Amino acid sequence: MTTLQAVERTEFTNSARRKVRESGQVPAVIYGKATESKAVALDSIELIKTLRDEGKNTIITLDVNGSSHAVMLYDMQTDPLKNELVHADFHVVDMKADVEVEVPLHLTGEAQGVKDGGILQQPLHELTISAKPNKIPQSIDVDISELGVNETYLVKDLSSSADYTIVQDEEQVIASILPPQQEEEIDSGEEQEPGTPENEEGREHNE
Repeated sequence: MTTLQAVERTEFTNSARRKVRESGQVPAVIYGKATESKAVALDSIELIKTLRDEGKNTIITLDVNGSSHAVMLYDMQTDPLKNELVHADFHVVDMKADVEVEVPLHLTGEAQGVKDGGILQQPLHELTISAKPNKIPQSIDVDISELGVNETYLVKDLSSSADYTIVQDEEQVIASILPPQQEEEIDSGEEQEPGTPENEEGREHNE
């Protein structure tokens, strides 16, 4: 569990939050069922590094002026123009209670259908699961080595785990192999139009 230092904020104007960001920190809010909402600021680079290295569902201990809070990132806002973190929401976790989160799906192995010339498609990139906070996997691997042309790998085909429960629709397609594209296509003489193949609780509103 990573520990990050944070300081409590007492000013909540747009200019105050701007000063926080200009100092290299990110404004944030901590909240939970049994926790009074608290406005804090923490090092932006340290937070981004933690999320990149350990995943967005990692448990973080926020040390706020000597008081520790076990939290998970609930939401974060970024400035697309400046590509910087603008605000973060943290939810205090109960280590004994299940939480529902989305976990990245990683395909492993080379599908037999791809070897045979087929085209791999992956419609689903994250899986919704329910688990204790300390049992949440950073990602879930899906072995598609045996997947052939015109075959699909569904959510229900995933192996069960004692650490978490899958709450995703079991009929959703994780991966499929399309047949090889035909070398010759019928020319109709006409050009075809191309096909076109987050809770407010605890959140601050930023400028």
